[in-house]
Amino acid sequence: MTTLPSAPIQDGRIAAYPAGAPVSKDAGQAGRLSRVGGLGAGLAKWVAQLALTLFGLLLVTFLIGRVVPVDPAVALLGDRASAAAHAAARARLGLDQPLWQQFLTFAKEVVQGNLGTSILTGQPVLQDIWNFLPATLELATTATLIGVVVGIPAGVLAAANHGRATDHILRVFMIVGYSVPVFWLGIVGLIIFYAKLDWVAGPGRVDILYQFLPSATGIVLIDALLARDWDFFADALSHLILPAGILGYYSASIIGRITRSSVINEWHQDYILTARLKGLSHRRVLWKHAFRNALLPVITTATLSYGYLLEGAVLTETVFAWPGLGLYMTQSLFSADLPAVLGATFVIGLFFIILNITADLLYRLADPRVK
Repeated sequence: MTTLPSAPIQDGRIAAYPAGAPVSKDAGQAGRLSRVGGLGAGLAKWVAQLALTLFGLLLVTFLIGRVVPVDPAVALLGDRASAAAHAAARARLGLDQPLWQQFLTFAKEVVQGNLGTSILTGQPVLQDIWNFLPATLELATTATLIGVVVGIPAGVLAAANHGRATDHILRVFMIVGYSVPVFWLGIVGLIIFYAKLDWVAGPGRVDILYQFLPSATGIVLIDALLARDWDFFADALSHLILPAGILGYYSASIIGRITRSSVINEWHQDYILTARLKGLSHRRVLWKHAFRNALLPVITTATLSYGYLLEGAVLTETVFAWPGLGLYMTQSLFSADLPAVLGATFVIGLFFIILNITADLLYRLADPRVK
């Protein structure tokens, strides 16, 4: 085995090895072990951060249940029950235990998949969430796709025409989208496109004719495609297009605004000037260089927008009688159904954690320099 000789010292500095100097096999193996060790340390750090985030989510959800002025025993039995019945119910629910012990019990139950029993439906909260979640996923996913497909080109087009009429028109379009209340747009949309013009179907997810058809996935568009029932598909799409379009407009406004700002910021960098001086076309410089380097804020905005649509579509689902998680939470709040509210809150928090992990992975795909 040939080893690398000690490097000479010149003027207090270590001189560089001459080109072509043989490298020790032990040095190469040490480098590989160092990379593996670094990967392991990074993975351990990521797992620790994930565990800490989940712990924080459990703690915040538990504290919400203890801060709100709702007595679970009264919500369960009603205010006409005797004090002894309320005390027995509190003991059965574990509310007479110390706070730290209540939290440990709550965390253990959640980890085991037990989110409690809904006072409103009398069913396990996890089962209720499983029944209502597909409708919200269908609505939020469709709206986010609309937001990405419309918002990104609109933002890039506005940036490419910075200061011109096109830019001003698109900016007004975006400002209206994220400034006007979504539920108000929903009401106006129902009045115009459903009541007056009859272009779309009304509130609800499907007409009563299709409500009791067997469901394979819980997402009616996919179920209709799997069944090859085109009338069913057209009816479901007609109900979906208005609420998804309104939420998609809101999402497109936010994504477009961030895209415009990011692309304008990149457009004034030196590498853009270099690319233009090389004779590259305006479109190539705009999309391949400026937009590509402005992509990270856009990814962050799109993923967070998707999460906000999962939790923030409460009023929209109420206006359109959309049987999703938002409507379930609204009805649970009005009924003081604390287990259902906390269970839905925890599930939405989990979605945000998953979306943050997804954003991190997309960062690495969009920009290999991100480690």
